Amino acid sequence: MESVINTSYAARDHSAELTKVLLKHQDISGVLSSISRLAAQRLSTGRRILCGIVLERARKNTVVASSSPEAQQMDEAQAGFDEGPCLQAQRSNTIIRVFDVRQEKRWPQYMDEVRSHGLRSALAVPLTVNATATAAMNFYTHEAAAFTEEDVEAAKEYAELASTVVAIALHIAAHAENAEDRRIAMESRTTIDLAAGIIMGQNRCSQDDAVRILKDASNLRNIKLRVLAEQVIASVGHGPTSTNFES
Repeated sequence: MESVINTSYAARDHSAELTKVLLKHQDISGVLSSISRLAAQRLSTGRRILCGIVLERARKNTVVASSSPEAQQMDEAQAGFDEGPCLQAQRSNTIIRVFDVRQEKRWPQYMDEVRSHGLRSALAVPLTVNATATAAMNFYTHEAAAFTEEDVEAAKEYAELASTVVAIALHIAAHAENAEDRRIAMESRTTIDLAAGIIMGQNRCSQDDAVRILKDASNLRNIKLRVLAEQVIASVGHGPTSTNFES
């Protein structure tokens, strides 16, 4: 009974700890970095544990966060080679354990990098986030066969708590990104409309014709429509303009 009560208290402490992470950080990278540091502390009982988190988002760049520069380097290498226990854990949703990297035959390029840093054991635990992202926590030590069954269970429990925090952080980030996308789209639309108005006045044409002129010039010059529109607007009031695209 006592161990059950202690486990319950520990879970509440960890949950409260992770909740504070959301209040402290405004971006995914900051949230993941804090979680990786806390996870490393939780498993570092009489030994040094490194922790990294790799997050892959649909149509977004891979985010790598870590508890230390060394762990960061390991997971950046993993992402660069596109192979390793953390990536396999998140893609297969299974726990991956490497007892001794010197004997490991999987992920040869990545294992060479790990060996060169004197690391000997690895443990990768998937996080459950949302339908558009996958993530996993990667733990490293300098001792072989360092992760026991108890360590695996502790890592799983912490990953379950961390998954909720990461899922919430991703939800918040998605809303912020959508709002920023809408803002940029509105700014682009306003810029293009202003440039079209200038061309309408210069060419005595309709708005549709002015937009077509802009688009044709954009394709011909191989520059983005908004960039060309900004050039048109900037040219007004600075001597003779060169915005008359049709002869």
